[in-house]
Amino acid sequence: MTQQLAIPSLKTDDRFLGFLLVRSAEQRTSSKGGKYLDLTLCDKDGEINCKKWDGTVPPPKQGSVIKVAGTVQEFNGRLQMRIDQMRDARPDDMVDLSLLMPCAPERAEDMLSEINRTIDRMRSKDLQAILREMLAMCGDKLMYYPAAQRVHHAERSGLLHHTISVLRAAEAMLPLYPFLNGDLLRAGAIAHDLSKTAEFLSDEGGNVSDYSAEGQLLGHLVHGVTQVREAARRAHVEGECVLLLSHMIISHHGLPEHGSPRPPMFPEAEMLHLLDDMDAKMNEMEGVMRRTPVGAFSEKIWTLDRRLYHPAFDEGNGLPEEKENVRDAYSGLL
Repeated sequence: MTQQLAIPSLKTDDRFLGFLLVRSAEQRTSSKGGKYLDLTLCDKDGEINCKKWDGTVPPPKQGSVIKVAGTVQEFNGRLQMRIDQMRDARPDDMVDLSLLMPCAPERAEDMLSEINRTIDRMRSKDLQAILREMLAMCGDKLMYYPAAQRVHHAERSGLLHHTISVLRAAEAMLPLYPFLNGDLLRAGAIAHDLSKTAEFLSDEGGNVSDYSAEGQLLGHLVHGVTQVREAARRAHVEGECVLLLSHMIISHHGLPEHGSPRPPMFPEAEMLHLLDDMDAKMNEMEGVMRRTPVGAFSEKIWTLDRRLYHPAFDEGNGLPEEKENVRDAYSGLL
């Protein structure tokens, strides 16, 4: 595969020629009645909305790779690519999918092993049994499912990435608030989003094509409660821990307008809500910073209802030592 510009490095008026992964593609009708293709294309570092002003071109399959020639423009404060030519990738193109597929920064096997080690260390045998059943219900989907279709951790193994991040944040909080029940908070961190494997439909590349019927009619919070109850039944577990874990799942979005019919009503549930919200926002902001030039403001981020600024501030008036080392390591490749 020939070298091409990464999506976060694109600027207005850049010409792009290279291979991209299809996140979504559909034929639409303009206000003047003309047909066009609306696409979201990505590489491993970012994604960009694209338009092909030709209604005769069929939309490429979601999750496929296409070769694109186009020009980067700005529309409503956001970069957009006008596609001049496009075609499906061919075997002789020898496309390196690792350059196109957004993936979690850690191996799925390593993240899952860390989760299982955490479960093994728990003192509560009941919570251990419930969590093991819940993981078994997810099956192989857990290895590649993203945490969302678009917003945060929308990447291959993104669900594990989000889960392990919330779990690690929970471990960091426990010494600061020793009155919290550690096993209960850890269990909530592990279990809170597992039912996303039933909420939407994803291929093994982590590309979500649509929401499932359960996802649209119930959502992962309600389905998550039924998953806890079913796991407890299979594990022959009864008692308050089933109720508490169910409440943590159904309340972890915090507010009714965000999907939670109950607010967090005990400290571990509140902490889970805070950590989940923090990790989702930090992941989304990290993506925005990657595509926003230093010293500039991003487009409006609709999920956050604001624009973000990419600070140019550098206290050391240069790269920190660890960044210098990274730069030196790659200097021969540039």
